Amino acid sequence: MIEDLKLRGKYGGFLFLADAQRGIPWLKTHQHAELEINLVARGSVTYVIGKSSYTFYQGECVWLFPGQPHRCIDRTADALYYVAQFKPSLIARSCHQEKNAILKKNRPPKNAVLHTILPPVKFGLLRGIMDSLLEEGLDADTLNREVGYGISPGFRYEHPNPDLLNAGLAHFLQLAWDCQLASATKQRATPLHPAVLKALDLLKKESEFECLEELAHECGASAAYLSRTFKQQVGVPINRYRNTMRLERFWEIRKNSTRQMTLSEAVFEAGFGSYPQFSKVHRSIFGRSPREIDNKLTKPSQSTTPSQ
Repeated sequence: MIEDLKLRGKYGGFLFLADAQRGIPWLKTHQHAELEINLVARGSVTYVIGKSSYTFYQGECVWLFPGQPHRCIDRTADALYYVAQFKPSLIARSCHQEKNAILKKNRPPKNAVLHTILPPVKFGLLRGIMDSLLEEGLDADTLNREVGYGISPGFRYEHPNPDLLNAGLAHFLQLAWDCQLASATKQRATPLHPAVLKALDLLKKESEFECLEELAHECGASAAYLSRTFKQQVGVPINRYRNTMRLERFWEIRKNSTRQMTLSEAVFEAGFGSYPQFSKVHRSIFGRSPREIDNKLTKPSQSTTPSQ
């Protein structure tokens, strides 16, 4: 993400506020060279990290280390969470003590996903740092559009006070890490069942199946077993996950199509059987009508300078 945003050398990282009520699609499974921290401010968020799934709740941080594949696959309709990334150069400048050594590593902790259950006072302090930095930068709608739907050509992130941004990110990182060391909380990985992994792979590859039984057959399991195990291990019903993949394809088509395409054409191209079905699914997951989001997406960015 940092590379896509074309952050210049004066920036030691980046942050934005992901708001489910703004209708941001999920990013695909990805990894990067930067340490990332997600702080859940409201609701809950479910991730697949590596080959396991995890759900995090209000007042919790999840630590995503360089080279650690991850994606958000589900969240509550009211979910609100901060996403912060830290360049290795910022970590090197601000983390000198031995207790911070793991932050400088280019690999995640073995067989574990770190997450921090924050005391209420520390949670309030960390939120305050993030909010103060966000108030100084680009408006939330611009950042949500650019980060959520893919970075527009020519878009460049700017912050009016890079020194303040870097200092705030470093302070946030140190405070969050001290909380992690105090809680020593690790989420032990529970490997996903091979049938679940196969289903995730097939659904990600845009494979369409007439029914659950057909998908289960391809995965070498019964429909009942696959449905039950998928829900237990991934945290969401398989039909909801499939609809999420279809919505993701829909927004990719709307953004990247080389020809003019109507909403209805994109709906069918993404795998939905009808526009009413698509609209119902869209509202159930994003809480907003597709046309409302489409109008914002298709508007040219009005400005790439900080709001006043």
